[in-house]
Amino acid sequence: MEQTSGTELTAQARLAEDVRRDLGAVPKRLRPHYLYDALGSKLFEAICELPDYRITRAECRLLSDHAYEILAGFELPSAVVELGCGSGEKLALVVEPWVVSGRPLAIELIDVSDTALQMARRTLSRFPGLTVSLHEATYEDGLAEVARSREPGCGLLVAFLGSNIGNLDPDAAVAFLGDIRGVLEPGDRLLLGADLVKPERDLILAYDDPLGVTAAFNKNLLVRLNLDLGADFDLEQFAHRAVWNPAASRIEMHLESLSAQTVRVADADLRVQFAVGESIWTESSYKYRMDDLVQMGATAGFGVRDQWVEPEAQFAATVFEAR
Repeated sequence: MEQTSGTELTAQARLAEDVRRDLGAVPKRLRPHYLYDALGSKLFEAICELPDYRITRAECRLLSDHAYEILAGFELPSAVVELGCGSGEKLALVVEPWVVSGRPLAIELIDVSDTALQMARRTLSRFPGLTVSLHEATYEDGLAEVARSREPGCGLLVAFLGSNIGNLDPDAAVAFLGDIRGVLEPGDRLLLGADLVKPERDLILAYDDPLGVTAAFNKNLLVRLNLDLGADFDLEQFAHRAVWNPAASRIEMHLESLSAQTVRVADADLRVQFAVGESIWTESSYKYRMDDLVQMGATAGFGVRDQWVEPEAQFAATVFEAR
């Protein structure tokens, strides 16, 4: 059974509004979730297969090894919510042992990308009888909708995987975890995947691979603006750059202008001037230490129930419990 919900503001109008504001900021930036249109989502799936991008494989090993512990002790029935569902393969690893054993689970998938939602639905359809609801919405709006329709006594697990928490600056990350806590009841859980600090060379290779797949993923954002908003970005005049900022503990992805140029974004009623070397900051990926994660959770109103680390890739999965 599938259900779908949407938001009132059209996706194109929201994109135009965000682009108008963010390309007028200093420094220029674009919101990272716009990287994941239909082509961007497929390119990201390819990135996950690259030998130097270990996040996905490491997280999948942790989820597979600890699937039983993640949901152990929950009352029946239970619901699992995934924020940013991707292909659905990670969530499948978490729920498979429970579904196979006949445990009733309701799945709520929340993503701004219909492509990702449909992909995840197809992945989870291999489990007969599983109830899947799709919410094409922001995380905040989707969570609010799930909270409103929650059945009394239903245990809730919210999964936020792929180190997507790293796309938020530290204050915003804590605030976001607090928003999640706000829709949960004591005893509910949050499953958080987070990448850990590691040598700079490893980080740069993960975000600027020799095959150029990540560069294509990043530059596809300009293709999207050309197609969706009538922009005239010349892709040959922009270069992908990945930079490690040790003081902030983050990888930054940029699109650097290779010439002095003016770009028109027709449907956002915008003209943007670029100097040589000026960039659009498209994504931040913060890297953590274990104590950072525990403190973030505590500040947001969570205690740590379980925590595991994949040693080769230095990736952590943490099960928080709402206090």
